[in-house]
Amino acid sequence: MGEKITIRDVAKHAGVSAASVSYVLNGINKVSDETKERILTAVKELNYEPNLTAVSLSKQKSNMIGVMFPLTDDSLSTIFKDNHYYSEMISGIEYVIRKHGYDLVISGASSPADCLKWIRTRNIDGLLFLGAFPHRLYEKMKALSNPIVLVDTYERYERDYHHISVDDEYGGYLATTHLVNLGHKEIAFVAHHLVNSPVDKKRYIGYEKALKEAGITPSKTFVFEVNESSFDNGYNLGNKLLQDHKDIRAVFASSDTLALGIMKALQEKGKKIPQDYSIVGFDDITFSSYASPSLTTIRQDVFNKGVVAATSVIQAIEHRFSTLQHVKLSVELIIRDSTAKRR
Repeated sequence: MGEKITIRDVAKHAGVSAASVSYVLNGINKVSDETKERILTAVKELNYEPNLTAVSLSKQKSNMIGVMFPLTDDSLSTIFKDNHYYSEMISGIEYVIRKHGYDLVISGASSPADCLKWIRTRNIDGLLFLGAFPHRLYEKMKALSNPIVLVDTYERYERDYHHISVDDEYGGYLATTHLVNLGHKEIAFVAHHLVNSPVDKKRYIGYEKALKEAGITPSKTFVFEVNESSFDNGYNLGNKLLQDHKDIRAVFASSDTLALGIMKALQEKGKKIPQDYSIVGFDDITFSSYASPSLTTIRQDVFNKGVVAATSVIQAIEHRFSTLQHVKLSVELIIRDSTAKRR
């Protein structure tokens, strides 16, 4: 393998100065068209690849967009291994940013200081924050000039940033109303971090509203929390329902991943869905339609949410907004085979 071609090699080949080559590579109009053509020909003939880090520093633009997740156990492995919701959203984000010539970098937010260091050392052009973060982190981010878009956040800080969400409260209302209309009264609500998850809190408000409208008094004994939205946690919760809550015959889970785990546990113990239990999820991830029976769920277009979030941060980077953008996406009830009239 030969030595790496440098900007000086390009300059010598084209018969110009290294500064002239730098001007052309960085889009600075300081050389004649004839000189520019010679330089571009030299670049092609030598198969020269610019140092992207150097170009980034000279332009004060990296063409990199950062995606931040709340850090769990010092690793993001749990998020991507156990929760397909985020995989589908990242797919939507990547689809948009690649088309616009940006690259994607992903990290987990630990301390605010470490987060700021990560952003600055990589010269990130814009940021997407997925989920809820500690308040001190939001405060620290105000020191940045980088555009920031929050996704799935209901905090007082959302007014300070671009914000993408779905109508989570209405989704919770739709799911619960569907079960009530099927004749169910003892309806469980399964959440992860109900207190610390503003998204789940909104969905619970919708659940509670639907029950009250139907004349059913909400009961805290029918509300369950798990540590994370994972299949295993749903599975364990399904076993708990069988052992300790035999009166419950309908479940609204705050994510499809939890709902699918619950279904698996019930089926392994010989329970039939929807004959014995009706189950509703939230998200409509791809696996929901593949399950047996297929899962009734509240559909938010997760891929499209990623598309909208990525589009928003790119438009903010390119200064297309005069004000902060707050977008609330719609949801809909998708009725499949996991729900039926109570027998």
